[in-house]
Amino acid sequence: MTKKAFILVGFIILKFVLQYTLISPEYDLQRDEYLHLDLGQHLEWGYLSVPPLTSWISRIIYLLGNSVFWVKCFPALFGALTLLVVWKAIEALKGNLFALILGATGVLFSCLLSLNTLYQPNSFDVLSWTTFFYIVIKYFNSENPKWLFVAALVFALGFLNKYNIVFLLLGFLPAILLTKQRNVFLQKKLYYAVFLGLLLISPNLLWQYTNNFPVINHLKELSDTQLKHMNQFDFIQSQILFFIGSLLVIISALYALLFYKPFKKYRAFFWAFFFTLTLFMSFKAKDYYAIGLYPIYISFGSVFLATLLNTGWKRYLQPIAIAMPVCFFIPMYNVAFPNKSPEYIVKHSNSYKALGLLRWEDGTDHAIPQDYADMLGWKELAKKVDAVYGTLPNPKQTLIICDNYGQAGAINYYTKQGIKAVSFNADYVNWFNLDQQYTNLIRVKNYQEKDSEIEETSPYFESSSIADSITNPYAREFRTLIFAFSGAKIDMNERIQYEIDEVKNNH
Repeated sequence: MTKKAFILVGFIILKFVLQYTLISPEYDLQRDEYLHLDLGQHLEWGYLSVPPLTSWISRIIYLLGNSVFWVKCFPALFGALTLLVVWKAIEALKGNLFALILGATGVLFSCLLSLNTLYQPNSFDVLSWTTFFYIVIKYFNSENPKWLFVAALVFALGFLNKYNIVFLLLGFLPAILLTKQRNVFLQKKLYYAVFLGLLLISPNLLWQYTNNFPVINHLKELSDTQLKHMNQFDFIQSQILFFIGSLLVIISALYALLFYKPFKKYRAFFWAFFFTLTLFMSFKAKDYYAIGLYPIYISFGSVFLATLLNTGWKRYLQPIAIAMPVCFFIPMYNVAFPNKSPEYIVKHSNSYKALGLLRWEDGTDHAIPQDYADMLGWKELAKKVDAVYGTLPNPKQTLIICDNYGQAGAINYYTKQGIKAVSFNADYVNWFNLDQQYTNLIRVKNYQEKDSEIEETSPYFESSSIADSITNPYAREFRTLIFAFSGAKIDMNERIQYEIDEVKNNH
């Protein structure tokens, strides 16, 4: 094994070690992770929430045993592959060993450590952006048409993972038009590659068409509930913090793309950077949507700084440049990851508030970060639903309906009773099993509906009660109630089908 290969393997091993040590065991999986895992039990070419690639990975996780270890392994793997692609991009840009170490350190000790702790499409999204940019570098270097087809494949995989990658094209295509690389549009094979990409994503596009484009409704819902709270100042502040340890490297990359002669043929990357960020800001996108933009610029900046710091007294600045991401990571270790208890966070709330970590997507401040609150109370919920389920007569004839996908997915993941909970929320509305008759109902609802749920539902059953609730005060689901109804007086299946149709018609 060569020296470079040995160092690369060391970085990848360190990446995995860090990912598995940044989450305190007192936290459960995060709300979205449960939905993503359940997708693997219902394979389709599309979903109301995400494209299909996540479901394929979830099926693999299920076949591997569905343990937390494997759930966390895949985002860590995608993060490690992102680091590898940055390494390969630096090699393609003729970077030396210092450039490789600087780039790998910048990617390792960044916001990706936080992003890669969660099983969400975001980790693969960053990998697909970085890989696409790397393929573009390979094409600009050789002008070999094969890279156009590879780029189409990478884009298709990225699209089937998260539609966010469309912003990459919207920002990069006009940037190419501003440079001599616009000649690529005269390449006949470019259009063959475009056709290949469209062919690969066509099953998902067809699914969207046949289901009346639920992605549009999903985006509208996001805009109405979350994106309206976003503002440009917070967006820009987050962009600086994401890779703050490599901020100098990224700024150096932008300078080099404009003035460094060996990078002249890559100038489209300079314009793409600003076009893409402008697009995100125009759409009031969530700040983390733009994370995939940055790793490739760490490649450019590392190569340029390696040239700049290669001679004379400037060589002594090399260790400082490498140490910067590590130095920024050390204080962030205590506040940027779910490795501290909720009690610790509350006690040191000023540090978290200063970084904006206590601000939730609804625009209000809370006791702990939203993602952390979304990682509490789920085991408690599943355990209590299991207990209620066991007390009902003929429990196999019990339908469990939840308010939201997090509740349903968590029950399905942690249940010891083999429960399959559903919801009228997200993709669960399509997963009701009405092939069997139900006589009991367990309803998981938020506390505000305590009186209305009993009043509205109890007339249809012989027995009704508030069976239990979530008691963890730091959980987003705190005070969520578990209602138990038994001895149905009506045809439950007919009533549920009516409600399913109503929800779908509203969509």
